[in-house]
Amino acid sequence: MEALLETTVWDGGAVNHTYLLDGSNLVAYLQHGKTVPFYFKNPIKQFNKRGRTFIRASITPFNVKQEVQDHIKIVAGSKPGVTYTVNLEDKSCSCPGYTFRGTCKHLDAV
Repeated sequence: MEALLETTVWDGGAVNHTYLLDGSNLVAYLQHGKTVPFYFKNPIKQFNKRGRTFIRASITPFNVKQEVQDHIKIVAGSKPGVTYTVNLEDKSCSCPGYTFRGTCKHLDAV
C-alpha cells in the first residue's frame, strides 16, 4: 500500500488530494483539509496518473484507517509485499480472487 499526494498545478486553482493505492488500484482518497479517508466500495482499477504529478506522502494513512474504521482490515497476500483491503462490514476484499469469484480466503482469515 502507498499514499500519493498529488502535486499537480491546476489552472483555476483546484485543490489536490492524497490517494491511497493497493498496487495500481485506488482504494481510497483523503480530501484536502480532511483527516478521514473516503473508501471506495470497490477499488478503482488501474488508477490513471497521466498528466498529473505526485509525491509519496509522508503520512501513514493506514493507521488512520484502522482507528477510524474498525471494519476495514489490511491483510497480507500470498506474495511478499502484497496486501489487500478487507471490508468486514460489506464482506468484500480488494484481491483479484474476490473480484473474479465474489469470495476469497482473506475474508475467512480475518
